Amino acid sequence: MDELGARAAALAARHPRHARLRRVGTSRAGSPLLLLSVGHGSRQVLVVAGPHANEPVGGATALRLAERAVADPRLTEGADATWNLLLCVDPDGLRRNEGWLTGPYTLGRYARNFFRPGFLEQPEWLPDGPARATLPETRTLLALQDELRPFLQCSLHGVDVGGGFVELTHDLPGLAQRIAHTAARLGIPRELGAYDTLYWPDLGPAVYRIPPPRRGDLTAAITEAAVDSTWCHPRRHGTVTAVVEAPMWGVAAVADASSPADRDAVLRTVSRTLRHDTRRLHRVLARLRPHLADVPEAAHLLAPVDDYLLVCPRLADAWDPDTDDGTGRSLPPMNTSHLVALRLAGRRLSLRTAGLLHQLVTRTGGDPAGVLSEVDRLVDEGCADYRDGCAAHWIPVGRQVEYQTRVVLAAFELAGRRIGTGSRAGDPDRDAEAALPMHHD
Repeated sequence: MDELGARAAALAARHPRHARLRRVGTSRAGSPLLLLSVGHGSRQVLVVAGPHANEPVGGATALRLAERAVADPRLTEGADATWNLLLCVDPDGLRRNEGWLTGPYTLGRYARNFFRPGFLEQPEWLPDGPARATLPETRTLLALQDELRPFLQCSLHGVDVGGGFVELTHDLPGLAQRIAHTAARLGIPRELGAYDTLYWPDLGPAVYRIPPPRRGDLTAAITEAAVDSTWCHPRRHGTVTAVVEAPMWGVAAVADASSPADRDAVLRTVSRTLRHDTRRLHRVLARLRPHLADVPEAAHLLAPVDDYLLVCPRLADAWDPDTDDGTGRSLPPMNTSHLVALRLAGRRLSLRTAGLLHQLVTRTGGDPAGVLSEVDRLVDEGCADYRDGCAAHWIPVGRQVEYQTRVVLAAFELAGRRIGTGSRAGDPDRDAEAALPMHHD
């Protein structure tokens, strides 16, 4: 996080006529929330990096976009645009991932050092609407949206294991084709049946329409993400929001749109595995919890553990073709990519929970509950399933960044056309392998 701010400050110092850096807010732990702006156009773009603590690629993408905007006047003067890049909206959470951010990038290292706050502590979610935004990070983001009234907002997310996709509040015709071209050139699998968007309409391959916000309970919000959020808040200003997901470990099968041989058999296996892992995790937590009273940061680690263990049974029931989950809603038509995405998602929930429990155990100083070996087995089994069962492979950071950058620039061009400009957003055939390190403390 400190490196990210230093690099942004250095860019602004090198280009004082075009770029400026300002503090727009303060996190719960006192870290600055920094906005890097490039250009002086009347039409505003807002790019939000770091909305999820375990998804750091957006910070590097924000810097890449700033460099491109400084170098290419077509992105600023030529489009009458100003680029506003919020370098990290959850710097406190990002710091808690420092155990894996410096590499080496292995699934085991990532899982055992993973952190993501509980759902109620994630800055993009508005649990009771903007008037009840309690997090200072959320209030800062809402204030920026209302100050800038951007024609385009891009929220930069990362998929730990899977493929790339985009979620939109408004259709941008042509974006799916741009994504296909970029993904093919960079070797990024497109996620054609993303778990996050299982019940959402498609706008094209790997492009999904964010539904209108609606109220629901916590588990519905976690499983469906169909709640009010900072993605939807600036609709009142005519803003198009694009949530740009870039994978860290790619899985080629998420791009398989073929019809599955036996959908229900796969769903039963995924549901059964998730239930089995959830029971094991519950047993570990029950033994461990009495030993956590004096463990520093225990509350921060327990909040997401409790969220995940709350939602796992609901998802297992929702995916099981033999179980009525009580919602009255059946699964949509599914291709192979959907089934792969559900397998990855079920494993993701159990692996994240095991990784957080691993940190809790190690912070007790001596495994007083005698659960470390079981937690290690859960982590190792999850990593092996990703690596050997799903053929997950690490995507170099430079390619993650270039993919996300190109998708944002494509959204910028198409959103500009939507409101009557025809600016060209850079050269899509730039070298994809330019090194740009994952930012870290």
